[in-house]
Amino acid sequence: MQCSKCGADLADGAKFCHTCGAEQEAQAGCGKGKRGGRVGYSEKIHDPAFQKYLKNTSRWSSIFAAGLAVIAVAGFFIAGETGAGGMENPESLYIGFGIGGMFLAIAFFQILGRKRSTTWDGVVTDRTVKQKRRKQNTGGDKNDFYWVNYTEYTVEIRSEGGKTHRIVVDDDATLYNYYQVGDRVRHHGGLNTYEKYDKSRDGIIFCNACATKCDIGDDVCFRCGCPLLK
Repeated sequence: MQCSKCGADLADGAKFCHTCGAEQEAQAGCGKGKRGGRVGYSEKIHDPAFQKYLKNTSRWSSIFAAGLAVIAVAGFFIAGETGAGGMENPESLYIGFGIGGMFLAIAFFQILGRKRSTTWDGVVTDRTVKQKRRKQNTGGDKNDFYWVNYTEYTVEIRSEGGKTHRIVVDDDATLYNYYQVGDRVRHHGGLNTYEKYDKSRDGIIFCNACATKCDIGDDVCFRCGCPLLK
């Protein structure tokens, strides 16, 4: 078929032209189960749901880290009082404060990283598949292990600033198959995945907030409720 606006050759059933982005009248609409999103980056990124998601994520990170810190301090204090592990207070308590502070610091830098994260555009430049193996300890002596074979899938994205970003997944080719060399993508500040510019041939889409895989016919992510950028 050909684009009704610019005449470019399109795949049968295409909803949008990959050249000019025009919606094809014969395929207008995107109901549940129909393949293909749109060409172009979605304006839905400005939906308040994304800011709410980021705010909630930071809040829960803080709460979780604070909970772990309290458990660490309490646990080492009790260990010091009972003499478990050969430790006594205040040395045991100091260790608890140190570990608790580490949990809080990790949460702080995660939150800071999300706030400093910026929006940028890039292009998929390479995809690789490698057969690898790693040591798996049996839980006993450090020399008591066995080898585990796995497949490593890597997608490389180069930003307009020249920096290379890598998506690396073990034993799951979903993201490897989703992105193709030459795809234009956009990273939205603070979020977890990349939005493809051309989604017209896709049957799935990844939520840009929580990275959940969704059907292209859905309007919102079934897990976090954020709009899908299709």
